[in-house]
Amino acid sequence: MKNYHFNLIPKKVKKIDTKNRKIVSKIPPKKTIEKIKLLDKYEPESMHSELPVLWDHASGYQIFDSSGNCWIDFCSGIFVANVGHSHPKILKAIRDTLNKPLIHNYFFPSQIRLKLVKKIIEMSPKKLNRVLLLTTGTEATECALKISRIRGKKIDNKKIKIVSFFGAMHGKTLGALMVGGKTKEKGWIGKQDPNIHHISFPFPEICDWGKTKNHKCNNECFLKSINQLTKKINPSSIAAIFIESYHGWGALFYPKSYIKELEKWAKKNDILIVFDEIQSGFGRTGKLFAFEHYNIQPDIICCGKGISSGLPLSAVIGKKELIDIDPSLNSTHSGNPICCAAALTNLEILEDQNLINESKRKGIILKKKLYAIQSKYPNYIRHVTGKGLVFALHIFKINVNERDIDLVDKIIEKCMEKGMLMIRTGTGTIKIGPPLIIPEDALLEGIDVLDQSIYEVINCK
Repeated sequence: MKNYHFNLIPKKVKKIDTKNRKIVSKIPPKKTIEKIKLLDKYEPESMHSELPVLWDHASGYQIFDSSGNCWIDFCSGIFVANVGHSHPKILKAIRDTLNKPLIHNYFFPSQIRLKLVKKIIEMSPKKLNRVLLLTTGTEATECALKISRIRGKKIDNKKIKIVSFFGAMHGKTLGALMVGGKTKEKGWIGKQDPNIHHISFPFPEICDWGKTKNHKCNNECFLKSINQLTKKINPSSIAAIFIESYHGWGALFYPKSYIKELEKWAKKNDILIVFDEIQSGFGRTGKLFAFEHYNIQPDIICCGKGISSGLPLSAVIGKKELIDIDPSLNSTHSGNPICCAAALTNLEILEDQNLINESKRKGIILKKKLYAIQSKYPNYIRHVTGKGLVFALHIFKINVNERDIDLVDKIIEKCMEKGMLMIRTGTGTIKIGPPLIIPEDALLEGIDVLDQSIYEVINCK
């Protein structure tokens, strides 16, 4: 998958023992390597691309192995554990559901599903009054794709085209992959849907919005992409535009005026606006949903990950006339009672502990610290992007306009050796996203670990 291979030989590292992290063994421990080798016998290589940390249990903002080591989690279990790992209230909700006992009910009605969907609608924008519960984020994308095209065909039989952005990630099933903009992952598909089109994302390297206060260039950046597209297709044939609220791999947000121009264009051509909030929803960016940063009203929202704090649940939220458009919109595990119980409690915790505002507050601290790190390594860190508790450092090769994937892998491996765990993006970005409940001292300690690791890797310490 990547050129750089994480070390799988036990390495003697400095012992660490703070309130937030602990390293007491060689890294990776012998036990971990033994288990990874066994997993290698039964699983595909694709399951073993992340850092070699063998999870034993996780609590709050910390991850533990069976060798006595403890890591600060800077990836929220890949942006799932917004309210922290194994929150006691969520564990109680799961146990209470098991004790009923009830673990499955197809999509026959249940009291817990009623409570959850009511809560989701109460938290959502007023015009969005229906929610369909599903299992995974990619399933939510497939559902939104289906809704968009059915609605489009009711207007005009040719109104079935979908627009998305190059580089966007919307899931790994067939339709979701084709809507997504990661071209290297589509080679196996063969003939792709000719009615799915992509436009350029306004990267700071190509659209100067990161270096100027002149918002005109943001509008021009969008209009340039759309003009290129509409030379090939008629806007009236477009059913929907799918927008990943921020580009996940790099915590890249759109300029606000760019999205406002997009909204104007979509309304003019009766095009649905679908926001993919699978990674960004439920407080991650300092707002309940990331699209709120753009002051825009979507037609459909796709949710997952942070909705349930770790259990398989996703949701499609929209207007009644959209969600009711097809009677087959359901699934075997729609609204599984255990998942619903966890999700309902998760949403209550977000509100009760004021975690959305906490994400915003801690994000200000994080941003300041990351810009301070960038100032130390300006030749390597080209961009700092993000909001709330999701940020990314874009690491570039010296004097080359190319992100340095191997250098990033070495940095996050060094962080692991020091008791802080991060996700491997494979894109040359150091992505940061701790649970929203992380104490401020642990957040600052994690940033210090990152700073030290960058220094040591760059200087070959």
